[in-house]
Amino acid sequence: MKRITARPLDADSFRPFGEVIESDNARSIRLINGGTTTRFHEVAPVEVGKGRAILSIFRGKPFAPPLAIRMMERHPLGSQAFVPLSPRPYLVVVAEDAGGRPGEPVAFLAEAGQGVSYPPGAWHHPLIALEAVSDFLVVDREGEGPNIEEYEFRDGFELVLA
Repeated sequence: MKRITARPLDADSFRPFGEVIESDNARSIRLINGGTTTRFHEVAPVEVGKGRAILSIFRGKPFAPPLAIRMMERHPLGSQAFVPLSPRPYLVVVAEDAGGRPGEPVAFLAEAGQGVSYPPGAWHHPLIALEAVSDFLVVDREGEGPNIEEYEFRDGFELVLA
């Protein structure tokens, strides 16, 4: 099994796979509501095609590294965003498309408060919570037609923290 190491999540390194949801990634910053609120505008797009955008809460059971990465998934009809509601780090595993299947995975360690948004068709591993059961606000697509493709790696990858 080939080993991959998680590195810190930052907007520039993650951009080939999607957007980091954090105030530093805003397209613009504005004062609203009579100056009582700062709006960090458009930190990530939401794409739903012919569907509709929905909000859900995913509750992830914790994993303890090292862990085996044996599969990836993608959603071809809409984007999917994860925003942690629990104050804990979590792992993000993504891969570039390699002719309709995921290439070699890349792993990021997301700090509490950092979310991620995957564009339609981005290969990613399902949620990987760390330390304790963790809740995430998820923005994705509800609509007609299947919106998930899964791929199983033959040998898998061993994911470790740096």
